[in-house]
Amino acid sequence: IFDGGSVVMCANGENFDEMSYFKEEIATYDLQDVLENRGIIGEQPKDKMTMLHDALVTGVQDYFKKLGFKKAILGLSGGIDSAVTLVIATRALGAENMRVVLMPSQFSSDHSVDDARQLAENLGVQYDIVPIKPIFDTYMKSLQTQFEGQPFNITEENLQARSRGMILMAMSNKFGHIVLNTSNKSEAAVGYGTLYGDMCGGLSVIGDLYKTEVFALAHYMNKDGEVIPENTIAKPPS
Repeated sequence: IFDGGSVVMCANGENFDEMSYFKEEIATYDLQDVLENRGIIGEQPKDKMTMLHDALVTGVQDYFKKLGFKKAILGLSGGIDSAVTLVIATRALGAENMRVVLMPSQFSSDHSVDDARQLAENLGVQYDIVPIKPIFDTYMKSLQTQFEGQPFNITEENLQARSRGMILMAMSNKFGHIVLNTSNKSEAAVGYGTLYGDMCGGLSVIGDLYKTEVFALAHYMNKDGEVIPENTIAKPPS
């Protein structure tokens, strides 16, 4: 039976080993044994973080397999959302099929860049560093007449996000990688995201996770040793 791991049965009255969730497995059984409730064990225990992790990995694998894609790219900021997204995608597709881009601005801290680089190295993933300050400065110069006398606000913040989105989409087009969105459900719920910026991508990997679940999943990923740098998990979200 392939039933998601909920029930396991066999023909001779002996229990099979528990079937796995999110994996195709086969068990053979006799209908009479089922009718007489022989050789059947109940539903497996469900650990929430294990289920979330395996469901997301399976979802990424299925998306790429069914669409005929192999490679993915994402922007790695040093924050927890992009870190968790990268770990999931790497476990789904393999490090050889992942590429990340670190895109620091004049507002990025050295810690953020270092944390992002450390995670990429921990996973064995190819990474590029493309500073966005020159691009941002060009936008600001082009708009200086229109923006004259206006205070620095969300407009300039969104210009940074859209600069990063443009770089990711350019690399996606050039090298055939699918861009992965790194936004979470809490951000979407309160409208905290930038269209054509940090919300761009072909697949929103953690789009169904609240921020609290993202933190919990990061701790789960580190249960057998540090994968995501501890500083990424401990520092307050920006």
